[in-house]
Amino acid sequence: MKNKAVWPRKLRSSEWFGGTGKNAIMHRSWMKNQGIPADNFDGRPIIGICNTWSELTPCNAHLRDLAERVKRGVYEAGGFPVEFPVFSTGESSLRPTAMMFRNLAAMDVEEAIRGNPVDGVVLLGGCDKTTPSLLMGAASVDIPVILVSGGPMLNGKWRGKDVGSGTAIWKFSEMVKSGEMSLDEFMDAEQGMARSAGSCMTMGTASTMASMAEALGMTLPGNAAIPAVDARRRIISQLSGRRIVEMVKEDIKPSDILTKDAFENAIRVNGAVGGSTNAVIHLLALAGRVGIPLTLDDWDRLGRDVPTIVNLQPSGKYLMEEFYYAGGLPVVIKAVGDMGLLHKDAMTVNGDTIWNNVKDVQNYNDDVILSPDKPLTEHGGIAVLRGNLAPKGAVLKPSAASPHLMQHTGRAVVFENIEDYHSRINDENLDIDEDCIMVLKNCGPKGYPGMAEVGNMGLPPKILRKGITDMVRISDARMSGTAYGTVVLHVAPEAAEGGPLALVENGDMISLDVPARNLTLNVSDEELKRRKARWKSPIEKGNGGYAGLYIETVMQADTGADLDFLVGKRGSIVKRESH
Repeated sequence: MKNKAVWPRKLRSSEWFGGTGKNAIMHRSWMKNQGIPADNFDGRPIIGICNTWSELTPCNAHLRDLAERVKRGVYEAGGFPVEFPVFSTGESSLRPTAMMFRNLAAMDVEEAIRGNPVDGVVLLGGCDKTTPSLLMGAASVDIPVILVSGGPMLNGKWRGKDVGSGTAIWKFSEMVKSGEMSLDEFMDAEQGMARSAGSCMTMGTASTMASMAEALGMTLPGNAAIPAVDARRRIISQLSGRRIVEMVKEDIKPSDILTKDAFENAIRVNGAVGGSTNAVIHLLALAGRVGIPLTLDDWDRLGRDVPTIVNLQPSGKYLMEEFYYAGGLPVVIKAVGDMGLLHKDAMTVNGDTIWNNVKDVQNYNDDVILSPDKPLTEHGGIAVLRGNLAPKGAVLKPSAASPHLMQHTGRAVVFENIEDYHSRINDENLDIDEDCIMVLKNCGPKGYPGMAEVGNMGLPPKILRKGITDMVRISDARMSGTAYGTVVLHVAPEAAEGGPLALVENGDMISLDVPARNLTLNVSDEELKRRKARWKSPIEKGNGGYAGLYIETVMQADTGADLDFLVGKRGSIVKRESH
């Protein structure tokens, strides 16, 4: 393959490998110590495989195999694949929270792509924060990229029943506290919750973000739902390897795909699948990287009238295996289009429109993917709440909430931080009943730091023993996409920034009105001013390292919690070396 015969424009990698100069010879000769034939540098595109594989990120521990499949596809299409690692944000083990390191991983992705001789990149992700970090970093560089997800695990199994990873944890742990399940049974159930490679098989954040990537047009059609161990996951990896070579030839970049129409499509698809509230914060951050004006109000405006039609845990009954067998995300996208809610001309990485990709698909199980006329929730999406308790907004997931609590006024029971919650929640003398509203402070981007998934606070045992399974909970934290309940999250400004949440006291009355999109602290402005004058920031000064940088520069949840200096597209140009 000759450069001039196939590639009508100069390849980016030729800045490193092209010609007979000293630097080009140096670059090629060092690469050749890996046993690479000389003709791999004859002008064919260099394709990076940006891999978040890590044995400390269980959801992504199988990505080395998928990388090999991608390489096959790249070679088949005439490219030269080179695999490289980036920081892997493992949701299940990384402390204090994986979200704190999403932006660090995005920095790693951005600089690794910009600084290396690659013409296009295949992004390999799966676990919750790896998908947005890959997309954010790649978008800031803006060379051709395509994303391949690791896929969900096989359904969890326990005593003849399907159990969803994550969702079962929340459910079973509450059952242990209420006495409905023994600790031995809980330990036994553990063995069947995660029984194959892959990410959570509920519609948690991992599956939601895979769905968002597909709805945005950044993956091949059908990518989101293929189980990790299904042979078709390997096939789509290989096909993606082929496709990225063509994308380099066609010069299709993230900025060509990540348009306002694409984000609006994704928001509506999120409502239809009953996606995680974490999608809000990740898409806001991604939009910031490509300069697309996207706000919380867009989420409420676009998602409010979208019915949730995917009957998956935590909102519904089934798991990702059934979703894939029913036809997967293409069926949902087609349904959104049939409702007149899809920008059908939005471009995708395969070079065709999103509508052409899905217009002929079929639904093979209408109990898994429901008819819009008989939805799981008539008004799905994400509800954006405002009021004197959340001047810059807060979010709630209607499909996972209890209808009888969507309009509720209750007495605040306040936990100043997560340590305070853990020290008091099991106390039988805690002054709380099922009509109260649990309030958790100082768990936002700066306050935790990192905005941990602790917003779905477990209920007190004495409430659970009454058979009560849900209460209104409010915090500046996030919650796992596998979680459920009437939980108000992402309150902005956060308590650690001195937002109104910081001023709530035990006994205050709070009113939640989801239909009216209102969240009100029933305390006078004068009293709040007096409380604010006494307030002291809980943030410790003098933090070094990445934690210090994060706390100083992280933005609030309503704009995506990116680091302020990372917003925007910086492009692919990098200075040449001096030698």
